Amino acid sequence: MTAPIVLDRTVTGPLHLQIATRLRAAIAAGVLAPGARLPSARSLAGQLGVARGTVDAGYAVLIGEGVVVPRGSAGTIVSPELAGRAAPPAQRRMPFAARRVEPPAGPLPFRMGLPALDAFPRKLWTSLTVRAARSLGAEALAYPDPAGLRPLREAIAAYLGVSRGILCSPDQVLVTAGYQGALALATRMLLRAGDAVWVEDPGYHLARQALEAAGGNLVPVRVDRDGLRVAAGVVAAPRAKLAVVTPTHQSPLGVALSLPRRLALLAWAAEAGAWVLEDDYDSEFRYTGHPLPALKSLDRGGRVLYAGSFSKVLFPALRLGYLVVPDELAEAFARASRLWSFGLPSLEQRVVAAFMAEGHFARHLRRMRALYGARRRALAAALTAVFGDRVALELEAGGMHLLARFPGAADDGTLARRAAAAGLAPTALSSLALAHDCGQGLLLSFTNVPEDAAEALSRRLAGAIEGAGEAS
Repeated sequence: MTAPIVLDRTVTGPLHLQIATRLRAAIAAGVLAPGARLPSARSLAGQLGVARGTVDAGYAVLIGEGVVVPRGSAGTIVSPELAGRAAPPAQRRMPFAARRVEPPAGPLPFRMGLPALDAFPRKLWTSLTVRAARSLGAEALAYPDPAGLRPLREAIAAYLGVSRGILCSPDQVLVTAGYQGALALATRMLLRAGDAVWVEDPGYHLARQALEAAGGNLVPVRVDRDGLRVAAGVVAAPRAKLAVVTPTHQSPLGVALSLPRRLALLAWAAEAGAWVLEDDYDSEFRYTGHPLPALKSLDRGGRVLYAGSFSKVLFPALRLGYLVVPDELAEAFARASRLWSFGLPSLEQRVVAAFMAEGHFARHLRRMRALYGARRRALAAALTAVFGDRVALELEAGGMHLLARFPGAADDGTLARRAAAAGLAPTALSSLALAHDCGQGLLLSFTNVPEDAAEALSRRLAGAIEGAGEAS
């Protein structure tokens, strides 16, 4: 069937909540009757022009409310229990833009992209914040530098030189509103509507959405065990303007871009006059082997822009990231920052600068690396004990999540929706693919799964995804 949904992309708010609201309204109006089967997530994503994961998230909201019910291979249906009952007035009448969505009380188990919030040094952070606030002079209350607080840019440049082999001056560093802010600035400066952009397939869905919003013509390039298949990208779009890559720890497969392909990517960019945006997320967390050098550290032609974020190494509420640009672009990017932004809150920047300059940042990363290594081992062992040969785990050398495949089980979108109904938040691997089949599996973050909770959460996951007919 064709779902009665038209998205309004001018409305502020996540698209998956708008999908849930539109479906809920259709059910309340009787357009979708109790027992009616909804389109598959893949089909509806194609109709609406959104990522499959967006539809999965919208379905998960309705599953959690009991409005729709997953039925395995039979698909997702409108709950038969709604027969003869009207939807609650607040759900039926309140418009999408005005509806308030209560955030969860804490991070849901397995949710991607969150550091170990329970292990963050809040007492130290509070002390640094109080000290920074007390030291503010009158000049600090004016508009901050749009390119970022100078001490923070100096601290970032020093850190990257030591940890990632990136030799850059503070003038090449711009402080941004997280990775999305860095991506938005780069696309504004480098892309024109219709320009071809290489994106990894599978890849980070929010980056793809931002590139589409900037007018980019996305060219999905397959990822294999050696990372992005550069030769395939050259065949598909040899004159692409930009390539967005995660070379150290590919999102979501976790593989590293091999050295031959790194050199091939840089050679293509130099020959084509293209740019490469390196998203170096999760690079701090590697558990086996030696840390890999950043792609930017190999760049001799000045074609790579390097993006980092404090969301995963400190906490996402900071909304702070950074972009390192080639020296020839530094002045233009600084000028663009002044035109498009009045800067980011200076108090938070001062605290991060002090946290880095005084050595707390390096110590925090060492503690988190050890903690994540232990939590990863505990979750992998628990999943193996609970599922046995019904699960195949893929643990790469680094990162903050593992990939669990369930041979013979329902499709991963269905598994993710069942898990969401049980209060868990894995991500379906297939929802992150555009044009190339990457198989089925669930992405499970281990950062917020304490070692002593790993087995209980694994059993909870098994009960959720195997409770509707698969072997248990």
